Amino acid sequence: MKIVTFAIALASVLTVAQAANAAEVKLWRLDCGSIQVKDLNAFSDTYDYTGTTRVLTDSCYLIKHDDAYLIWDTGLPAGMLNAPFDDNAPMSPSLKETLPAQLEKLGVKPDDIGTVGISHYHFDHMGQAADFPKAKLLMGQGDLAAMKQDPLPFAVMPDLLAPWLKNGAPVEEVMGDKDVFGDGSVMMLTMPGHTPGSYALLVRLEKTGPVLLSGDIVHFEEQFEHNGVPPFNHDRAQSLASMDRLQHMARSLKAILVVQHDANHINKLPAFPEPAE
Repeated sequence: MKIVTFAIALASVLTVAQAANAAEVKLWRLDCGSIQVKDLNAFSDTYDYTGTTRVLTDSCYLIKHDDAYLIWDTGLPAGMLNAPFDDNAPMSPSLKETLPAQLEKLGVKPDDIGTVGISHYHFDHMGQAADFPKAKLLMGQGDLAAMKQDPLPFAVMPDLLAPWLKNGAPVEEVMGDKDVFGDGSVMMLTMPGHTPGSYALLVRLEKTGPVLLSGDIVHFEEQFEHNGVPPFNHDRAQSLASMDRLQHMARSLKAILVVQHDANHINKLPAFPEPAE
């Protein structure tokens, strides 16, 4: 009985100590552009969305871990600022406000960003990364390797990562799941299929609970329902397996799942400038 009592007391002490040492984690949703899609079948290799058009969001995220800052995805390039939608184009991107301009409203400078995490190699997720040239880049090994191919994969613009690929800024080629801060609060989750090295992000918040940011495992909610895979994905079987893992994890953790390109999903988090905590 004494052993059991001691074990319970020790567990209680450890729990209190862990709580006392827990990092303060906050999450902001940022607007990194929109993409008008003329034919939504561009995202279905089984033609599930015939006759459907949609405007996809291009969301990015700022994560504060104590005094450290991480940017998750960096959206469309700043050159697309105030670009009008082209109704004749298959996909037409536009940006309303740059990342640095939004961060300024929070009192955060580009040099304050210690880490930039990129979910995958498409230009609409790494468009403004070079605004944070002193940050460490975290990106899937498979995607970094693919950016050296000739010809390049679809929608890849390596020059957007010039500080890391050309100028020697620190970069980590991530393989498998990665605990970003070493305490389980922010986890990069390997989810290949859309690209060879695609990732989602898990952020554990004290009040809100776990939040799963999808990267491009899917682009909108209906793809879960239809097992919808874009024809330009790298690997169909891996795509379906990653979709299954993401949904299963959301259920297991009772997490808020945010599909980054779905306007109905990003509204699950507070509107800028309010953070989720």
